[in-house]
Amino acid sequence: MDSRIDDEDGDLLPSTSSNNSSNRRNNFHCYSEKFTFNNSDSDSDAGELAGNSVRKLSLDETNRTPKLFDRFYATSSSDDEDFSSGSGQNGVVRKRLDNMIQFLDRKITSEQTVSNSNVKGESQGLPEFIGKGGGAGIFKLPVRGAVHPDRPPSLDLRPHPLRERQIGRFLRNVLCTDDGLWAGSECGVRVWNLSEMYEAAEDEDEDDVAPFVESVRTSPTLCLVEDLSNRLIWSGHKDGRIRCWKMDNEISSREKICGRDPLKEVLSWQAHHHGPVLSMVMTSYGDLWSGSEGGSIKIWPWEGIEKSISLINEERHMAALSIERSYVDLRSQTMHNGTGNNIFSADVKYMLSDRSGAKVWTAGYLSFALWDAQTRVLLKIFNTDGQVENILAAQDPVIEDEMRMKVVTNQKKDKSQSSISFFQRSRNAILGAADAVRRVAAKGGLGDDNRRTEALIITVDGMIWSGCANGLLVQWDRNGNRLQDFHYHAFSVQCLCTYGSRIWVGYASGYMQVLDLNGNLLGGWMAHSSPVIDLSVGGGYVFTLANHGGIRGWSVISPGPVDGILRSELASKEFLYTRLENLKILAGTWNVAQGRASPDSLISWLGSAAADIGIVVVGLQEVDMGAGFLAMSAAKESVGLEGSSAGQWWLEMIGKTLDEGSTFIRVGFRQLAGLVISVWVRSNISRYVGDVDVAAVPCGFGRAIGNKGAVGLRMRVYDRTVCFVNCHFAAHLEAVGRRNADFDHVYRNMIFSRPSNFLNAAAAGVSSAIQMLRSANGAFNSAEAMPELSEADMVVFLGDLNYRLDGISYDEARDFISQRCFDWLRERDQLHTEMEAGNVFQGMREAVIGFPPTYKFERHQIGLAGYDSGEKKRIPAWCDRILYRDSRSTSASTCSLDCPVVSSVLQYEACMDVTDSDHKPVRCIFNVEIARVDESVRRQEYGEIIRSNEKVVLMLRELNRVPESIVSTNNIILQNSDASILRITNKSGKNKAIFEIICEGESTVKDDGQVFDYRARGSFGFPRWLEVNPLEGVIAPDQIVEISVHHEDHQTLEEFVDGVPQNSWCEDAKDKEVVLAINVRGCFSTERKCHRVRVRHCFSGKPLPAEVSPNNSNHLQPNVLRRSDFKPSGFSPDVVDDLINLNSPCISPR
Repeated sequence: MDSRIDDEDGDLLPSTSSNNSSNRRNNFHCYSEKFTFNNSDSDSDAGELAGNSVRKLSLDETNRTPKLFDRFYATSSSDDEDFSSGSGQNGVVRKRLDNMIQFLDRKITSEQTVSNSNVKGESQGLPEFIGKGGGAGIFKLPVRGAVHPDRPPSLDLRPHPLRERQIGRFLRNVLCTDDGLWAGSECGVRVWNLSEMYEAAEDEDEDDVAPFVESVRTSPTLCLVEDLSNRLIWSGHKDGRIRCWKMDNEISSREKICGRDPLKEVLSWQAHHHGPVLSMVMTSYGDLWSGSEGGSIKIWPWEGIEKSISLINEERHMAALSIERSYVDLRSQTMHNGTGNNIFSADVKYMLSDRSGAKVWTAGYLSFALWDAQTRVLLKIFNTDGQVENILAAQDPVIEDEMRMKVVTNQKKDKSQSSISFFQRSRNAILGAADAVRRVAAKGGLGDDNRRTEALIITVDGMIWSGCANGLLVQWDRNGNRLQDFHYHAFSVQCLCTYGSRIWVGYASGYMQVLDLNGNLLGGWMAHSSPVIDLSVGGGYVFTLANHGGIRGWSVISPGPVDGILRSELASKEFLYTRLENLKILAGTWNVAQGRASPDSLISWLGSAAADIGIVVVGLQEVDMGAGFLAMSAAKESVGLEGSSAGQWWLEMIGKTLDEGSTFIRVGFRQLAGLVISVWVRSNISRYVGDVDVAAVPCGFGRAIGNKGAVGLRMRVYDRTVCFVNCHFAAHLEAVGRRNADFDHVYRNMIFSRPSNFLNAAAAGVSSAIQMLRSANGAFNSAEAMPELSEADMVVFLGDLNYRLDGISYDEARDFISQRCFDWLRERDQLHTEMEAGNVFQGMREAVIGFPPTYKFERHQIGLAGYDSGEKKRIPAWCDRILYRDSRSTSASTCSLDCPVVSSVLQYEACMDVTDSDHKPVRCIFNVEIARVDESVRRQEYGEIIRSNEKVVLMLRELNRVPESIVSTNNIILQNSDASILRITNKSGKNKAIFEIICEGESTVKDDGQVFDYRARGSFGFPRWLEVNPLEGVIAPDQIVEISVHHEDHQTLEEFVDGVPQNSWCEDAKDKEVVLAINVRGCFSTERKCHRVRVRHCFSGKPLPAEVSPNNSNHLQPNVLRRSDFKPSGFSPDVVDDLINLNSPCISPR
């Protein structure tokens, strides 16, 4: 960013340097020590200096070497924005060129600057005093770099967005399909095309984000479910509606830029009238289940869904009403039978479909329920410890038989005819209530909160995994039996996902871990700076959604050898995606002694210096100091968020001085008793500033009263974290140790407010729910926890620090001040003495003081004669100070991604003409250079490495290889209650194979053997007459898995209207044919091979014509199948050898 900042009229305002500021503000008598500069410098030279945004050359015009690429160098001026704001790929090319020129220009000019500095002996900015003790322990600088050294390289699909720009649009969940990443937001859904994920968006507001398409506005989206067979996405919403979206409408996002309408739903209906849709799942039969508050569970049979989505355009208006009335209400159906009382009192937060077991899991925070997906019978209720909590239908044979009979025959529920007696139902209800009382008495509310379920998944081997609030990972079998648990992290599990032989875990700390199917920890790293709230796998990546709205993609093979290659390649291209910005920060501190300032005083202090300033931070002390107010502040901390009347007065007056609302925007504020901090940002850079959080640390009596202490404000500026801390430490000459202790207490305990839950909150100042303690290497260790201030790229401390002058009398101090002998006075400064000893402000910097001591004065006494001349004659002192720490490990460090924030002090002075308080206001102007990642360019470079680097390509190709496999047959004929065994053999000698069986569709067979009426069920669901088990699993090298395929008894189908069964009929007796697709892939491969098997059930027993050769298409041509020959189940050596030597009858890539 160019240090020249446009004012309201677009004119470039020159920067203010310390040597000429008095000429421009001679009416305000601001005192500053004179330093050795060339006397021929002029205001025009200062203007030249302002135009240089990354280096500061000598002010001697004759020695100034003009920059080679001035046009390309400034990054935030309006001219440069016009140059680099191209859209899409053209914009990326321009930005890459801009960054490269900027890099070359910096290299050349830095060498010239060093050369000129050596000749003239001049330093950049004002001289500084640096405290000892920095760079170690809690004062260690945060690790920064082009590529983070402690985690795999990531693809930033959506870089961390500013919270303030997401209000009403926060992302809540993600779901990855074969070709797109869907995200549910507070206003609808958003879709990224995975084929465009390395490209740049064509939206200026989202220029760092990969191209995406957004839907029309809807109620907040709480859950997403995919139906790949019909290429549909189902979304559940806060308003209780379920919406349906076509996957084919998601792409391409380019069309949206060309005027395409937003993504529109194809179907929606009111699923739950008294609560949101909290969870959804599609079962192995294609039915859609949805859960809501208070245990409400509804089933939307596939037959009703299919009828609604197949209506022609003229009938579309009937679709919503038709499906809305077709539901099955499980709560009313189950509660009527006197079972399941407990499960229906908790919100249904999670749902999971066990396809192989034909079961559905539903879960609240503290309990699980297991259902039969076909009969919809409640099988089991158990808590997070695996203990069965109630008398269930599945445990009582009499009740179980009665319930199954009711489901099958659909008898009307009549209390007078029910075989379940009133006493039996009462007994179940009483026992359920007794269980609840026992749990509360034994565990207590806190224990339950720690063990509550936060995530639920099923892995390819049929195991169910749940994640708990205490960080525990629990493994269950498909019957709800708790097998084992693992504890690898202290923070709450927020999400789980699985792919192949791996499990990924996202934690509330922002940490991410990778496990194998046995629960062994393979790796972990800090994925985000805020909680990982959702995970999804697709396109070779595991996508993590952070609480702050950022989305990152991690290779499914990380951690692994490819990480090192990617890290090295990306680091070598750093200069292509490094963007340098520059701005000035004005920091001002003033102890106002419960007084009020005149407009002229505020202009002298702030207004006169704000001409080319980007950010203004103001710290006030003693705004309110009455005993009653301090007591109220201690009892009611909310005053810090609202502010007192005196605090509001100061904000309004300063706002008027800075032209708030037009030139500047106030972005944050915090008050603690008499301490106030507030920040204003210039309007033309406000889009780069946000994520404002605040904090307060009292240091008064008992560390509880705010008469002493600190208030802080943290914000992101050009993707870097900057913290401002306004302090008021212990008073009196002898209290040096207390002041040092106050600093240590503030530094260690300043916890900035975060959202109180893991759904994003927009307002700063909300109480923190989790105290994030991160050590320097990203691991979590409470013994060496890093304070939050240690994580910032720049920290500025300002305020009445109350350090005094030692070993000097009042008269001596007055004499030295009158002679402007500040060097001698500085030697007696307590703060510098303590900093030199490494006791306080370790590693921090302060510009050498060139103004008189700012304390203590008589009010309204002009000039140096105003020092305290009363009875106490307090010795003058520099109580009011401004110190800082940036990213530099040494003074010679230059701005880069390894050292992203480099600052220098342009001015450090006191406004001695202001007489409204016994303290003088102090101000400091920083010139701040910021290096940030141009994410659109970096993302493209990442994609280029993936596509063109030979080592990466070969490695990914090998890992993506699909193990060779064979299937024992491609034709199966079932008659009556036949069963068949289908065998899948993994012929790879070293790699595991993952298989998944889906039903691509069902057809009816005519009398002549031809098939017609082909249709797919939801989510590749199976017809109820066919049972295939298992449907997925892992095959070890050179091993065989047997799949049971058999015909189920005829099922009675029911039609429900408003939750009440209306009609029932038996399945027709016509011959049926389904196409099973057996998808085989490797543990990491995104490619898969598909073996197709036709399964026909024949009722007639007629002779069958000869077999026709199979077809590999999704919709197989009509043909007649012969009965498949197969051997009994077993693993004799002969069978294994025969199968291994077979060739697959039908293999096609998918």
